Formats: sequence, C-alpha cells, structure tokens
Amino acid sequence: MMFDMSFFFFVIVILISIVQGLITDSFGKLRNQEEAKNEEMQTRCFICGLQKEKLEEIPHGFDQHTQKEHHFAHYMFFLMHLIKKPETEFTGQESHVWEQYMAQKWDFFPVAESFRHRKTPQPLAVANTESSKT
Repeated sequence: MMFDMSFFFFVIVILISIVQGLITDSFGKLRNQEEAKNEEMQTRCFICGLQKEKLEEIPHGFDQHTQKEHHFAHYMFFLMHLIKKPETEFTGQESHVWEQYMAQKWDFFPVAESFRHRKTPQPLAVANTESSKT
C-alpha cells in the first residue's frame, strides 16, 4: 500500500514538473519573440524598412524619420479615411491607393525609400584610375 502511494506521488510530481517546464519554455519563447520584434522596431523603419544606421547619416536622423515622415499611425489613419470616404469623392491619388489596397497590393508603401534620404546628396563614385591610364 505504501509503495503504491509513493509511486503515484512521484509520478504526479514528475508530470506536474514536466507540464510546468513546458509552460515556462513556451513563455520564454514568447518573450524572445517579443524582444526580437521590439529590437526590429527600434532599428528599422516599419514603413520603408531602412536601417537606423542608414537613416542616421541624413539630417534629423531615425527618430525624426519614424515620427514625422513615416509614422505608422499616419498610414493607418489614411487607410481608415479611404475606407470611410465614398469612392465617388476620391482624388486621383486616393483612387490609386484604394485600388492597390483592395487588390491587397502594398506597392503604395515606400519600400526602401525616403523623401529626405532621396534628397540627400550621395557621394560621387571614385573613377577607376587604372582604366584612365591606358
């Protein structure tokens, strides 16, 4: 009788430990995924995808870019504006974005582009001196 009780006690303790370990591991994975998302949001523009280092090279930097030029909420507010606005009142640009949105094409997002980044002068490439000597 005592052997049966101790067997069930140890089996229950082991099973509870396994379940607790699985739960702890699952929450650890979720925490790591959340940290990776936060790191991505802090080092890359959500709208255009440009890296923070690249945007720090231009005037006003990454923070100004993500808060003013490519603020996520501005794009969502614009899409909500299009959803609520009658299609007969769309401007040309709104019609284009609406057609892209309805076709689930995201070509209207400026992928790897930024107005300020485009206006910043790029360094000139150095000519190959070997080819000019011949």
